Amino acid sequence: MGASEIHLLAKRNDDNCVVIAKAGAILLLTQLLTAADSRTQEHAVTAILNLSILEDNKGSIMSSGAVPGIVHVLKEGSMEARENAAATLFSLSLIYQNKLTIGSAGAIPPLVKLLSQGSQKGKRDATIALYNLCMHQGNRIRALKEGVVPMLMKLLREPEGVLKDEALAVVGIISSCQEGKFAIGKENSVPILVEVIGSASPRIKENAAADLLELCSGDKKYLVEAQELGVEEELMNLLRHGTERGRKKARYLLEKMSN
Repeated sequence: MGASEIHLLAKRNDDNCVVIAKAGAILLLTQLLTAADSRTQEHAVTAILNLSILEDNKGSIMSSGAVPGIVHVLKEGSMEARENAAATLFSLSLIYQNKLTIGSAGAIPPLVKLLSQGSQKGKRDATIALYNLCMHQGNRIRALKEGVVPMLMKLLREPEGVLKDEALAVVGIISSCQEGKFAIGKENSVPILVEVIGSASPRIKENAAADLLELCSGDKKYLVEAQELGVEEELMNLLRHGTERGRKKARYLLEKMSN
């Protein structure tokens, strides 16, 4: 059975995924990830992506040694294969113990690269994969070294803004460490966050306010900058009309400013 057929069968239903995994296909697909033919790579990584949706298969994929091959496709494959590789890593990284293995295999640099090169779907999968991976402190440092913050700020500045929520989630987790706060502050992020608080949906405003609060807890100069940009009016609006979490973050920020 070829990789393309496995890919299609795995896509159809969960029962097929169980049967395919039990037949030992995961190890064979892993070997095809480094095939010279780009279409074979694409079918192999897409089949593994479909199989990875089942929780029981995630462990089998990891134990088969698939991660280095998936990272290889993420670096060298066609754009569709790279995007499916990012989605596969997103799926596998949902399990905490996989995060360090994936980060150590060199996944962070090509994921950051995909943020600027992929389609909207590819960028989304790369962003969510980075969010999952950055829950591990070591991966957070790797992402910072690869310049993830400028890429995230670029996503937040995009006029269509379809990935604002995902980008803000990654900014939030990166800002939880001192190195992250420094990198975010260096990228002139305060005006971007203030703009998002003033113009986005309630959920996105909530996340932007949470990120601004985290940044300001590291250095009060960011709080002063946000005040000078008129954030208080936007926070008052969020306090009146935002989500419960959004109102809470707005209240904390306003209290900090009044003090």
